[in-house]
Amino acid sequence: MRDDNFTKENNAKHMWHPMGHPADSLANPPKVIVSAQNSSITDIDGHTVVDAVGGLWCVNLGYSNDAVKEAISKQLYDLPYYSAFSGTSNPPAIEASYLVREMFEADGMARVFFTSGGSDSVETCLRLARQYHRLRGEPTRTKFISLKKGYHGTHFGGASVNGNNRFRINYEPLMPGCFHLPSPYTYRNPFNETDPATLAQNIANAFEDEIAFQGANTIAAFIMEPIQGAGGVIVPDPSFMGLMRDICDRHGILMISDEVITGFGRTGDWSGARHWGVKPDMMSMAKGITSGYYPVGAALMSDKVAEVFEKDTSGDGGIFHGYTYSAHPVGAAAVVACLNETQRLDTKTNAAARGDHLYQGLLKLAEKHDIIGDVRGGHGLMNGLELVSDRATKTPIDMATLKHIHQRVYEAGAMVRPGYPNILMSPPLTITEDEVNQILRALDEGFSAI
Repeated sequence: MRDDNFTKENNAKHMWHPMGHPADSLANPPKVIVSAQNSSITDIDGHTVVDAVGGLWCVNLGYSNDAVKEAISKQLYDLPYYSAFSGTSNPPAIEASYLVREMFEADGMARVFFTSGGSDSVETCLRLARQYHRLRGEPTRTKFISLKKGYHGTHFGGASVNGNNRFRINYEPLMPGCFHLPSPYTYRNPFNETDPATLAQNIANAFEDEIAFQGANTIAAFIMEPIQGAGGVIVPDPSFMGLMRDICDRHGILMISDEVITGFGRTGDWSGARHWGVKPDMMSMAKGITSGYYPVGAALMSDKVAEVFEKDTSGDGGIFHGYTYSAHPVGAAAVVACLNETQRLDTKTNAAARGDHLYQGLLKLAEKHDIIGDVRGGHGLMNGLELVSDRATKTPIDMATLKHIHQRVYEAGAMVRPGYPNILMSPPLTITEDEVNQILRALDEGFSAI
């Protein structure tokens, strides 16, 4: 490994960073994180902060879980890689699939297809949804319905159902046949509706109207996050997901629950769908499946979906889709260790308690700082602050101010995520009471500095 001088000199000069402008990275070199422990990270200058981002919504177990690290290390010596394409498998992948299915059996899930990450998992669900309908003799069901403000990854399929134009405009034209409904976003919505239950019903009505317009026999699936993450931590009314499930059932449309963020305890339940009392037909997962220690994702299928594929006699049920690293033995070993640790530590319980602690603290900050227009969260460790220059008009703050706040919060002891015009938080599910208090103090100092 080269020394710190080399690292600083070459920072951003040879590598383009995801989700940022290359010119901005050159002008404002990224923070270089060199080590981490528990829920904290340390940069190259020795500054240590609580990681209120949890890596990227993913380091559920914190950075110091030796059981996961040791499982990865051992598997590298036993079998560092072999393909899981039809005809070969490996022991950790078989065990991992058993544990994932078992953990989400209560959600109606029956089969697991491993991928390399969240975008892969969404892509898998979209593709298999179309194939499911073809196998059932309804090949016209090819369209997808999703929500504005939703985030479903960066593949062409995921970007096409994404509901944030930042991930779409520069890459259009995207996949045809994708249509979007309003988000259950009480702070801003086209109905000018602030009551979450009424807004939920309005969106359900819009869904029925869109189905009538498109034709139910052309729609393959509806995809949604149980709580919208990257779109600003938008929490729907408790009735919302159930309303959408009922509409899907009435019209033969599959429901895909995108659990890439909400799975494995972040909402205070093992899945976001379970949090709202809904059983989807498919789930896309990643992040918490290995706590970020190894890149793994999974697409989960219900019995209803699995039976159509497994009972097919036409030969068209073959899944000619997959990834070089699907069911990677090292990744699968990480999954096994991570799920065992997740359940041993019962991280969902701490997520619920510490999530309420953080949410209540953010509400108090909003009483003190007028720049906070909306506080969102209250369901596990997912929180968002929408920042405004004028509360009465809800005018978003400018990007320069957001960047300034982000830097001051970091200097004061916490890493948060700027997602214009929001500040987003998704700390490790193992976070302590003292660490939550440090995040709140750092935010207070950051807002006080403007």
